[in-house]
Amino acid sequence: MNIEPTTPTAKNPPEQFAGDVWVDPIAAPHEGDQRMTVALVRFAPGARTAWHSHARGQYLRVTAGVARFGDRDGTIIEVHPGQTLYTPPGQDHWHAAAPGCFMEHIAMLESADDPAGTTTWKEHITDDEYEGRA
Repeated sequence: MNIEPTTPTAKNPPEQFAGDVWVDPIAAPHEGDQRMTVALVRFAPGARTAWHSHARGQYLRVTAGVARFGDRDGTIIEVHPGQTLYTPPGQDHWHAAAPGCFMEHIAMLESADDPAGTTTWKEHITDDEYEGRA
């Protein structure tokens, strides 16, 4: 057993996120057969991810604020603290803080067989998509 080393909070890259978004890693694989990655992610009001998908799906547990999640058919789901959203493998989606409030969630996912293929990043969402007008 060991206490994991603390990793400094990092700001997520603008190629994949719009607005201010920070990540604190919680868990990452140590052994070759391990796949689980967990992180605490904090979004400033209105901040959002670009479109993306995960090879093995993803669980997101909202811990503070109000989250928005959208998919390609235009559905937007608001998720509140204590609720967990599951996105199945390969489904294009985005996540964001609702306007006017910070949001944080715990992101949980498994790595793909090739870790480089775990998350496929795509184009940024538009303001209309974020607002549900697309």
